[in-house]
Amino acid sequence: MVNIVVSAIIWGVSYLFGCVGEIISEKAGHLNLGIPGIMCMGAMGGALGALLCSSSSWLVLILMSMLFSMLFSLLGGGIYAFLTVSLRCNQNITGLALTTFGAGFARVIVDKFSNIETISKLASASDIISKSLPFASKLGVFGKLFLSYGFYVYLALAIAIVAHIVLKRTRVGLNLRAVGENPAAADAVGINVTAYKYAAILIGCVIAGLGGAAYFLGPVARGCDSNFCLTISAIGWISIALVIFSLWKPLFAIFGSFIFAVLYSLSSYIKVSGSGEELYKMLPYVVTILVLVLTSIKSNKELQAPQALGIPYFREER
Repeated sequence: MVNIVVSAIIWGVSYLFGCVGEIISEKAGHLNLGIPGIMCMGAMGGALGALLCSSSSWLVLILMSMLFSMLFSLLGGGIYAFLTVSLRCNQNITGLALTTFGAGFARVIVDKFSNIETISKLASASDIISKSLPFASKLGVFGKLFLSYGFYVYLALAIAIVAHIVLKRTRVGLNLRAVGENPAAADAVGINVTAYKYAAILIGCVIAGLGGAAYFLGPVARGCDSNFCLTISAIGWISIALVIFSLWKPLFAIFGSFIFAVLYSLSSYIKVSGSGEELYKMLPYVVTILVLVLTSIKSNKELQAPQALGIPYFREER
């Protein structure tokens, strides 16, 4: 049981990054279906940063992998923001195009990693980044459940908590939610709608990109997953579904990511074969559909998506 929980937390951290990033974007009224592509780009950025500092200290390695992951994610986020905010392109089509672009971009870069020396460096960097707290092993079950994870797990939890506080307890969060609910009204009271939309999209993409790096440099892939584009794309789509499950609330996303990771990884612990394994992997989406139906029936505004989600804002029509 303990091993299942630990495995779910390790898997769920990437879901959490992707989900919180998408929540922030959607709070500004933008449905970013490019999250899977952004996560692929973030993974490659993190890998390049780790390679450049593979012989450095733990702190430098962490910081450089994060920095490069954020820069690559900003590139993708900037493209999406410019097209959907400034040019008012269709958000769904732009997001899907970005997912295709991000996966292809990452595939081109990862082909450069296909030599033994590079793979070995990435595996060593992954081991350093994923190193748990030194005293975790001395605390028995408590240490294994709560302290036996790498840096990215605790970073994801911290980001989710901070996102919750900002969205619910600050004026910035109130303004952002106003932009997502009714941008014309927000504009009328002096809120810079364009600036808030750009900031939310870019910050959301940076957070999601860190999820890609957390997977690729984490204890599961260890920088050696040849099919990482497919895996990270799947993580990205599950993260988007998780936004609905978590009711657009970052704190709920913490528990939702853990539940989704358990559901998605059940096939690894229950002996199934063939189509049975794929049926288990469908469970997160089935649960999401059920939550969507239940929240629609309840008709509570707090449990619904932002009203202006997916709708371009034309200031001239205000």
